[in-house]
Amino acid sequence: MAIPQSFIQELLSRVDVVDIVGKYVQLKKGGANFMGLCPFHGEKSPSFSVSPTKQFFHCFGCGKNGNAIGFLMEHAGMTFIEAVKDLAQQTGMVVPEEQQSPEDRARAAAAKAKQDSLSDVLEKAGQAYREQLRITPRAVEYLKGRGLSGQIAKRFGLGYAPEGWRSLASIFPKYDDPLLAESGLVIVNEEDDKRYDRFRDRIMFPIRNIKGECIGFGGRVIGSGTPKYLNSPETPVFHKGRELYGLYEAREALHSAGYVLVTEGYMDVVALAQLGFANAVATLGTACTPEHVQKLFRFTDSVVFSFDGDSAGRRAARKALDGALPYATDVRSIKFLFLPAEHDPDSYVREFGQEAFAEQIKKAMPLSRFLIEAASADCDLQTAEGRARLSSQARPLWQLLPDGALKQQLLSELAQLIQLETAGLEKLWGQQTASEQRFAPAARGPGAAPSTTSAANAAFSQAASAGAHEFQPFEPHYGEPPAWAGDSGQASGAPTYGNAYNNSGGNWPRKNPNWTPGSKFGNSKYKREQPPVYTGPRTVPASRADHAARLLLGNMALWETLAGEDHAMLCALPTPHGPLFAWLESQFHEQGALGWSTLREHMQGQPFVEDATRWMAQDKLNAVAGSEDATPPDPQEARQELRRLLNMLMIDRLKQLETEALAQTSTGQDPEAQQRWRSLHERRKALMAAAATLQAAP
Repeated sequence: MAIPQSFIQELLSRVDVVDIVGKYVQLKKGGANFMGLCPFHGEKSPSFSVSPTKQFFHCFGCGKNGNAIGFLMEHAGMTFIEAVKDLAQQTGMVVPEEQQSPEDRARAAAAKAKQDSLSDVLEKAGQAYREQLRITPRAVEYLKGRGLSGQIAKRFGLGYAPEGWRSLASIFPKYDDPLLAESGLVIVNEEDDKRYDRFRDRIMFPIRNIKGECIGFGGRVIGSGTPKYLNSPETPVFHKGRELYGLYEAREALHSAGYVLVTEGYMDVVALAQLGFANAVATLGTACTPEHVQKLFRFTDSVVFSFDGDSAGRRAARKALDGALPYATDVRSIKFLFLPAEHDPDSYVREFGQEAFAEQIKKAMPLSRFLIEAASADCDLQTAEGRARLSSQARPLWQLLPDGALKQQLLSELAQLIQLETAGLEKLWGQQTASEQRFAPAARGPGAAPSTTSAANAAFSQAASAGAHEFQPFEPHYGEPPAWAGDSGQASGAPTYGNAYNNSGGNWPRKNPNWTPGSKFGNSKYKREQPPVYTGPRTVPASRADHAARLLLGNMALWETLAGEDHAMLCALPTPHGPLFAWLESQFHEQGALGWSTLREHMQGQPFVEDATRWMAQDKLNAVAGSEDATPPDPQEARQELRRLLNMLMIDRLKQLETEALAQTSTGQDPEAQQRWRSLHERRKALMAAAATLQAAP
């Protein structure tokens, strides 16, 4: 959305930066300016100055400065557009949308109205839950037993959802209102259209966005019911991969403490706030994503991830490492705190005290050390094989780091451990990356010809040479009758495999039908080898996302090999793929790698279960009799195949982000848009170049 500069200037002339800042910072008159404690870093004597004449704020301690729009962006974590809209609303001005078509404006207005309606419904439910908490002694006793005071419960807006199946019917006269289901408060049985409350007999934790609006709920069961924690589903206003519980409540504490503490659950956040650590936030039942990390760095330059010391905590930390690496610049601090397996942050503080916990935070493991520890897992560095394994496991982590001194220092440390020269290791990794980017067809099926390499190379080379901005989707021809070079019955458009047997690859007629392709005996008595038995057509995956879903469902351990950026990209895909991948990530985070049969049982009731079952069934449609229980594909091959699919998806995603950044650059509203476009463009070019090297492959 483009906002004219004339409107920006008019808006800034109507607002008073002293009033805007004064809502968040206690200011006192000091000469011509107003002074206060800087909200962007901890200090005891005021060095934060706000000038009413210049309409400008400046901190002499940390150097932060800007106008009213910049303050809201820095302090409240708003985007430029959000800050402008917020100020416009305060002054009664209407933000112009002159570059939008009437249809676009109508769609935007409808989406905004829907979001406002959903927020109103959620706020009303939250108020009802809070009232229920006050009149439910059992729920109050539970919170007191967890050491929470009424004051902290009020601060976080805690409530209670009663045991009844339709308790919300007394709050909302129209229980069949579609907004109740769309907000996630009510579940609708599609078979008989029966409705019932999603949250029952649970302590309710309202989830707020950075503006303080309720966008969803987390419910903690009282007693031994399952699941222990239940979140609102994805809705137009709630996206688990982007939001952090407690961030709204922790904003002030983040600046005074100088860091943010990322924990694993709602109760950790609330309990830590009660115990003096109000700078804690939590992810919402999913692994930490790059979007989470990016949002946190809007408020602070120091992040400490706190996890339990058990295997689940280690897996969560590993995912957080992937999400944090792209943002680990030389001026930021990222650490990992591992508590003893028998403790969470709440229990540790209660047993050992605030000072002991604060000391643990100071001693938390730096990102550089954790990266080396993660890369060294299962590596015997006393052997060449172990050091080679370290090299393989360290490369994808190291490559996620932004360029800078930290990245170069880690390269040197890793080179020493691997016992290679720094330049040699960097060259080796570059060659390996280029090699992995080479496109190749999926694993050969029983109905395929003996070799499809040349055909695949030609298909990809043709797509790559067609233009640097377009990739044609490639999918293997599963289950098609074999099309041999020279067969007169070859179907139009079927792949030709002649290059596998002769240099010309032409479809020239054969004089002897018993000729064996590629035989040194030429036209002899040796008969042509019989093609594999054709057992019927195999359904072709509709998209790369289908193929990726099948690979991950069939070998869930592959999820561990992916970077945080891959996770975020997969989870952001449209329905049904995005919700499936988000669910799969949560299952892996909680239970580790599961087999398909177990996954299918857990998946019952999910909206994507039929799609997932259909994708997995495609692997069985072309099985040759007697081979149903054959050895599954090599995990390394599956990993490489998945990597190729994700790279192509990433190229498409980068192109989309480039277009968005270019549009923002043209408006001049976002000063970082041009640099962001350049970075995206260079990265996509690198991916394209690596893939294009396949043209030179034999």
